[in-house]
Amino acid sequence: MSDQIKHECGIVLIRLLKPLEYYQKKYGTWRYGLNKLYLLMEKQHNRGQDGAGAVNLKLDQPAGKQYFSRKRSNKANPIKDVFTQINAPFQKLQESQPELLEDSVYVKENLPFAGELYLGHLRYGTFGNHSIDYVHPVMRENNWRSRNLVLAGNFNLTNVDEIFQSLFDLGQHPKDYTDTVTILENVGHFLDEENQLLFRKYKNEGKNNREITFNIEQELNIREILERSSRRWDGGYAIAGVVGHGDAFVARDPWGIRPACYYQDDEIVVVASERPVIQTAMNIRSTQIKEIKPGHALIIKKNGKVTEELVRVPQTRKSCSFERIYFSRGSDRTIYTERKMLGRLLAPKILEKVSHDVENTVFSYIPNTAETAFYGMMEGVRKEMDQVKKKQILDLGDKMTPEALEKILNREPRVEKIAIKDVKMRTFIADDNSRDDMVAHVYDVTYGVVKNQVDTLVVIDDSIVRGTTLKKSILRILDRLHPKKIIIVSSAPQIRYPDCYGIDMAVLNDFCAFAAAIELLKDEGKEHVIQDVYQKCKDQQNLPKEEIVNYVKEIYNGFNDEQISAKIAEMLTPEDIDAEVEVVYQSVENLHKACPNDLGDWYFTGNYPTPGGHKVVNTAFINFVEGKSGRAY
Repeated sequence: MSDQIKHECGIVLIRLLKPLEYYQKKYGTWRYGLNKLYLLMEKQHNRGQDGAGAVNLKLDQPAGKQYFSRKRSNKANPIKDVFTQINAPFQKLQESQPELLEDSVYVKENLPFAGELYLGHLRYGTFGNHSIDYVHPVMRENNWRSRNLVLAGNFNLTNVDEIFQSLFDLGQHPKDYTDTVTILENVGHFLDEENQLLFRKYKNEGKNNREITFNIEQELNIREILERSSRRWDGGYAIAGVVGHGDAFVARDPWGIRPACYYQDDEIVVVASERPVIQTAMNIRSTQIKEIKPGHALIIKKNGKVTEELVRVPQTRKSCSFERIYFSRGSDRTIYTERKMLGRLLAPKILEKVSHDVENTVFSYIPNTAETAFYGMMEGVRKEMDQVKKKQILDLGDKMTPEALEKILNREPRVEKIAIKDVKMRTFIADDNSRDDMVAHVYDVTYGVVKNQVDTLVVIDDSIVRGTTLKKSILRILDRLHPKKIIIVSSAPQIRYPDCYGIDMAVLNDFCAFAAAIELLKDEGKEHVIQDVYQKCKDQQNLPKEEIVNYVKEIYNGFNDEQISAKIAEMLTPEDIDAEVEVVYQSVENLHKACPNDLGDWYFTGNYPTPGGHKVVNTAFINFVEGKSGRAY
């Protein structure tokens, strides 16, 4: 509950399909595309707060004129900082020669970020440090426009080591060992090869170098470049790129793990990580927005032609369910419905836990992101209660009186706003030692709505991952109300396995479900299971990832969900609170009922969509037993 979880990044790609003067005339500003970039990045700021960056490409700039502009920031408010830098030259011109700022021809020739193609990125740093060098977009520069490459992505690969080695075997010497640099050099290598192939073809036809340059830019096969470069990629990705002469693309992984949506009309092409941000920025209906299909790439040629092309064979769709539960914007119509369903499906179990004693139960939620699941939970509780009321009314028979009927109909669940976030404090910026104290002061409680030592307090959250904040802060905060019992409800199932596709949850021992299973094994004198699994993992350590089996599942085999939940409650209950504590998790079965089209459930089941996932969980368990810190890929 309210644990610090970092996650996948956000991307924005915008291609204006008309000259800048068109937007100046129609919308009163040539900055139409730049303004949309800012809005789309701000609407996705939840997806990345470690850094932000933006690139602009001017089409058909004459030789000697800069055609790429880039600004990046890793400051506390990176989007604001990036756009402050971008707007500085405009402000300067406004003060000296304001009439020129409205001249779209002049600004394109003379000012940065006055062009037709924009690429923006919001970064959450799951790998590497937070230096400016790790902030996207990243660039690979060359004097030939068609060999320049800019990339920005929402991705994590499980096999960077393999790709790095392949580059080394080609004779390259990559400057860093990270996902970003490796992917940049990987795609760059095949971009160079495609350029060279076309160069030889036209040279053999007797064309001169100027003609060849023009032909290469016209005929560069982006689909072929992406198909060849992505063959080794194991992981989740939505990668956007711009080539210096004007081609652009966004490629999505074959499993659809990472999201990417787009909108196109005769004026603009917009790609973003989430659908509702495009709806808001472009003021359009959700039905006008398309999803880039898994294994496909949206390719925008310099001439404005837009196609969605197959790059890798699509696999069984395993879109990240955690994206649906927690990270995506709840304003998306489908995600809103799914989150309500997650809450609704928990209602029967919750009523069972409180013995249907709704008169002495108070329902609420923490944090605010759990509000939608809370609405669904209460719809489910009321629906269950309606069935009870119906039976009670029928049972009255000829004894029915207005008073008896009114008593039954007035029986309603007690809903209260229990926790109030009354301080504008971003808890994720604190170091671990300070964070617990900060959380305790971020939330206050509504006093007087819980009957002392009588009421049960039911509080729903999106997920309970580590449980650290729950134990050190939240439960103590709720205990101030002196309930008889506190039931913490998670709209997500128990998180048992590490992620390796973009969410910063890679250390097994961080998960309270895993820690509970380990403690249960120790309680029952089954420590040998831990050693057996460790040995099986060690025996696989040097196997190809395609041959590795997830033996970590055996840690959980002897226990059902209820046993693990009970142990979690025991482990997370502070010694100095009075209330009894119980923890209720969503079931995997209900997760799939609520999110039927997004079946990526490896966090909960250990069923990884790619072979690299098995390698990661294998290494994560070895790290746990050997006491090593850090991520397992």
